[in-house]
Amino acid sequence: MRSYRKELWFEVTDRRDFINITHQVETCLSESGIREGLCLVNAMHITASVFINDDECGLHEDFEMWLEQLAPHEPISRYRHNRTGEDNGDAHLKRSVMGREVVVAITEGRLDFGPWEQIFYGEFDGCRRKRVLVKIVGA
Repeated sequence: MRSYRKELWFEVTDRRDFINITHQVETCLSESGIREGLCLVNAMHITASVFINDDECGLHEDFEMWLEQLAPHEPISRYRHNRTGEDNGDAHLKRSVMGREVVVAITEGRLDFGPWEQIFYGEFDGCRRKRVLVKIVGA
């Protein structure tokens, strides 16, 4: 069994964004040379997410509206976490809903997706540099 590790770095200029990272993960898979195994993609920051879904702008707008209803950014005084001087209590909750990581099967050197599936980086507290771990194991 072999393993491969790479960090992808992102610096979103807005507070929130969804970025399709499927191509970057496919590039990692190609670099790894692994043909059969598993690929873990993990947001390595507590206010960011990695998830799988459809790459459709209306759906992304729905995510944005839904998440803002679940955990509105303002007023920031509503979150006890923000008493520490932070203003990102909502981002922690949004990350919990959208997830920390995904695992995708690798079959014949390709990510083994269902129809329409793509991998996304979700940013909920942007304007600073953050990383995503890609870890691939297999043969």
